[in-house]
Amino acid sequence: MGAKPRIVFMGTPQFAARSLEACFDVGEVVAVVTQPDKPKGRGQALATSPVKDLAAARAVAVLQPPKVKGTDFAATLRALAPDVAVVAAYGKILPKDVLEAPALGSVNVHASLLPRWRGAAPIQRALAAGDAVTGVTLMKMDEGLDTGPMLIRRELPVAAHDTGATLHDALAQLGADLLRDALPRYLAGELPPIPQPTEGVTLAPRLAKEEGELDFLRPAVELERRVRAFFPWPGAYVHWNGTLLKVHRVEVGTADGRPGQVLAVQGALEMGTGSGSLRLLELQPQGGRRMGAAEFLAGHRLALGSTPFGRVTA
Repeated sequence: MGAKPRIVFMGTPQFAARSLEACFDVGEVVAVVTQPDKPKGRGQALATSPVKDLAAARAVAVLQPPKVKGTDFAATLRALAPDVAVVAAYGKILPKDVLEAPALGSVNVHASLLPRWRGAAPIQRALAAGDAVTGVTLMKMDEGLDTGPMLIRRELPVAAHDTGATLHDALAQLGADLLRDALPRYLAGELPPIPQPTEGVTLAPRLAKEEGELDFLRPAVELERRVRAFFPWPGAYVHWNGTLLKVHRVEVGTADGRPGQVLAVQGALEMGTGSGSLRLLELQPQGGRRMGAAEFLAGHRLALGSTPFGRVTA
């Protein structure tokens, strides 16, 4: 392909914006498709997506269809004569006519080593599960949920201190780098699609706010991973005195006691769990600021042996 490839890009959040930057480097982005602006914050003012902001800065046409399935949106794409569509965290499953509108189809930048963690929240699910390695897969899209054949995968070790935020940023960069390297090779016919394995399939459903609540019946090692995985959203929390107490940082402790029981209040708030103990290191009362556990305990007396948080039913 002699001239620069014509690319339609489809994506919405910051993860996708990094991939859009890569597309600007390797081709001519003829249009950007992103989710409609949505109300945000207390004032509910309409907020634009990071992808829309980047496209506007590059003076690229932005399309924001309320829906694409059952519409003539595929014809809109075909009129742009794209060679390929690049999709990254767009936010909706795309129908066959849209996927096949570009001459060479549509490829997806997915933040996992497929077929593990198909779905909307692969980064957080990998962290919460304790995966030692994750990565990015560039795949040829079909109508399923991240079921299309793979073009190339690139691995990334998961660090012991990684959070949902740090792993997101690392994978966003890895995805952009992979696009710069692999998209020209795919367009040149050098990366034939390979079907995904039928074994090892796991799903990564969208996160719910309720998943952030710490259930002290779970093992401490699992709770520690969940605190890191769910930062910044939905965040970890416990119910306390009729409010939510946010839990920003924890570590696995060494004490032993009943789930949900206060085991120590020196320097950290150590809680019993289903297996082992969890030391709560940074907390934030509802409506208050983030603080170390020692400062929190200086203002809130929690008795040893008490069970002040949440719903422990075992």
